[in-house]
Amino acid sequence: MDKGRLVLWILAAVFGLALVGALVYKAWPLLYPELIGMAPLDPTCNLRAGPCWARLPGAGEIRFGIEPRSLPAAQPLRLEVRTAGLDVAEISVDFSGVDMNMGFNRIQLQQTEPGRFEGGGTLPVCVRSRMIWEAKVLVRTPEGLVAAPFRFETASPGS
Repeated sequence: MDKGRLVLWILAAVFGLALVGALVYKAWPLLYPELIGMAPLDPTCNLRAGPCWARLPGAGEIRFGIEPRSLPAAQPLRLEVRTAGLDVAEISVDFSGVDMNMGFNRIQLQQTEPGRFEGGGTLPVCVRSRMIWEAKVLVRTPEGLVAAPFRFETASPGS
């Protein structure tokens, strides 16, 4: 390989690495948003029984519910979030596996009335017969991002 081609390959590699670095830098806040407040996890919450409330430190409450209450994987889900005591700009729900990385699963909700947000989505299928999920409700306010975690379990049919 002559020197000219080697220099071109090196420049292409440097450009490619710079491009990947810039993409990671831009995507980092989307994937890992900085929180100004987090509600404690309520271990008594049972989303199969109905919506659950979370109280944020300082002020504000978040109510989260999922329908159908059987919480099936790979089937349409209806999500509802209600807020109290918060000035909300937007809300999304980030689903993650507690014991297994299930990729990026964030659903943006739409405001249907003051303090009420709704949206739809699906949970990915897991190879395990039982899976513990965390739905983190992310609420963007003028002061910053606050969150409330809600945990639930899914089970494949027959398990």
